[in-house]
Amino acid sequence: ESVVSEAAVLVGVLLPDRTPELNPLEELEGLAEAAGTHVVATLVQRREVPDAATYLGKGKVDELKRLAAAYDADVVIFDNDLSPGQTRNLEKATGLKVIDRTELILDIFASRARTYEARLAVELAQLEYSLPRLKRMWTHLSRQTKGGVGLRGPGEKQLEVDRRLVERRIHDLRKDLKIIEHRRQREVAARRGQMTVSLVGYTNAGKSTLLNTLTGADVFTQDALFATLDTRTRRWQLPGWGPVLLSDTVGFIRELPHHLIASFRATLEEARQANLLLHVADASNPAVCEQIAAAYKVIEEIGMEQKDILLVLN
Repeated sequence: ESVVSEAAVLVGVLLPDRTPELNPLEELEGLAEAAGTHVVATLVQRREVPDAATYLGKGKVDELKRLAAAYDADVVIFDNDLSPGQTRNLEKATGLKVIDRTELILDIFASRARTYEARLAVELAQLEYSLPRLKRMWTHLSRQTKGGVGLRGPGEKQLEVDRRLVERRIHDLRKDLKIIEHRRQREVAARRGQMTVSLVGYTNAGKSTLLNTLTGADVFTQDALFATLDTRTRRWQLPGWGPVLLSDTVGFIRELPHHLIASFRATLEEARQANLLLHVADASNPAVCEQIAAAYKVIEEIGMEQKDILLVLN
C-alpha cells in the first residue's frame, strides 16, 4: 500500500553497531520524501538490543503513540527492519499503519519502475518480502474454535490459497527475470571487444548527471533518492583513446534489501562485466565516508570487489 501524501512519523532505533551521526534519521527523511510522504515528527532511541515484541522500548512506544496523535499522523516509518510480529504489535499499540525500512524502499522502487524488467524485479522483491507476512493479513478471519479437521476458519483456508498464488507468481517472475538476465549477458558479451565502464555508487551521488555530462545523453536526473532504476548505456568519446561504452546503474544505499539485490541481478549485469567501475561519491555530503563504505559493501555482495575501481568525488 503506497504511502504517497501521508503524514509520517519517522522512528529510528540506534544499536551499538550503528556509526554515530549528527542526524541519524536524515537518510530516512530523504527516503520518506522520495516516497511522497510528509514528515511531521521524528523519534530516536538508543538500545543495546531491540525489544522482541515492539523493537522500541515500552516507554518509547507510549511516546510514539502520543506523538503520532499530536501531529495527526497517518503512518509510522521505521529506519530498521521489523519482524511481522513487531509490525503487528506496533500497529495495535499506535492504531496506525507501520512500515519498516525495506518496505519503504520497495515502495519507492515500485513508484519509480518504468521498464518491463524493472517492474518485474520490483514485483518479485515485494512478493518475497510479503510472503512471510501473509499470515498477519488474515488474522481477522482466523478460526474461533480449537483445532480439528473441518474446523479451520476461512482465514487459514484463504491464507493457503494466497500463499500458493504468491509462490506460483514468484516462480513465474524468477523464470521471466532469468530469461532477461541471459539475454542481458549475451548483449554484454557481444561488447567484449570494446572498453566498458560502469558508474556505481550511493543513490543521488550524481551518476546520471555525470553520464549526461560526459556523453551528451539526456537521461532523467533529479535531486532525489533512487531517481533512476534502469541501466542506460551511452557511447563516450575519450580524447586520445577512442570510444568507450559508459553505463549508469541503480544506486546503492545502506542496508540495501537483499530481495532487491537478487531481483536486480540482470540490471547490474553491465556493472559486473565492465572493465572499470567509476565509484561516484557526493563529496558535499557530511556522511560521504559512510556512504562510500556502504557502496563498497554492496559491491562485495554482488561479487564485484575484484574489479578495477576508480573513486570519483562529486
